[in-house]
Amino acid sequence: MNQHGNITRSARAEDVQRDWLVVDATDCTVGRLATQIATLLRGKHKALFTPHVDCGDFVIVINADKVVLEGKRAEQKEYFHNTGYPGGGRMRSFTNIMQSKPEEIVELAVKGMLPKNSLGRSIVKKLKVYSGSEHPHAAQQPKAYQLPYLHLGTK
Repeated sequence: MNQHGNITRSARAEDVQRDWLVVDATDCTVGRLATQIATLLRGKHKALFTPHVDCGDFVIVINADKVVLEGKRAEQKEYFHNTGYPGGGRMRSFTNIMQSKPEEIVELAVKGMLPKNSLGRSIVKKLKVYSGSEHPHAAQQPKAYQLPYLHLGTK
């Protein structure tokens, strides 16, 4: 019981109802987009949110190739990766990743906002990112989701 005499409810994994949501990333700032997607994946928008249970929905992000960064950040942003070998640190720029694999920008941003444990690794599997406006998940009958707050990038 909590301080008001009510019973606190905790969600169980088998009680969670998961939806499929489609988010359009056209002209969205990467960080602002990623925070809202991480909230949906984690399930914090639901009344029955429980921190240690995967309560979130599946999220399909389309038009990932049209995300933007504010100001000069597009030229300055770099991503670090280590190959696992001594001296194996590699840096890749935002513009190079956008040319080769734009889905990775959104995936890395969202993954950085999820828990760094086994729960976070299972949550990130519910994120599906596509660079175009098409996705192969029509059988799941996804619903279009309008992001609650949206800050369009400057051009």
